[in-house]
Amino acid sequence: MEDCRIIELYWQKNADAISETSSKYGAYCFTIADHILKNAEDSEECVNDTWLHAWNAMPPQRPNVLRMFLAKITRNLSVNRFNARSAEKRGGGEIILVLDELADCLAGGTDAEAAYEVKELEECIRRFVRGLPERDGNVFVRRYFFTEPVSSIAGRYGLTENNVAVILSRTRKKLKDKLANEGYL
Repeated sequence: MEDCRIIELYWQKNADAISETSSKYGAYCFTIADHILKNAEDSEECVNDTWLHAWNAMPPQRPNVLRMFLAKITRNLSVNRFNARSAEKRGGGEIILVLDELADCLAGGTDAEAAYEVKELEECIRRFVRGLPERDGNVFVRRYFFTEPVSSIAGRYGLTENNVAVILSRTRKKLKDKLANEGYL
């Protein structure tokens, strides 16, 4: 239970927490950031910001799974940095493709009621992903949470890129149907 010890170091505000987190999860968090940003310097900054955010969040938060807690922080920081960078100049990056692919599944607008329902929508999507066959759920999460390129996902699961694209397309259709049935679309 090395993660429990690391979390306890954060709670004690012991500086070793950051160095141990960096040693254990630095490469993992960098990969998440780099899939979104496609820039080593920006990715490294997001990873360093992740440690600061974790330091500030614990306490009061005590994550159940440190790896996912850090992944979520890294992802959010990377998306924010990407959006800031893209506001200055429109450019490439996997995140644009990912957001375009999911656009049909999500309701549009910035309606106040939609903002209120965000937690319910997150839980609906979480239940949907958990209900998928394991491989399809993993492919979906790797693409839409970790923003991995289709080619990387194909290599990881021994599939062709076309096969991954078909899995993602079918899964997005199922998600769209689920969200429509739940009243989100």
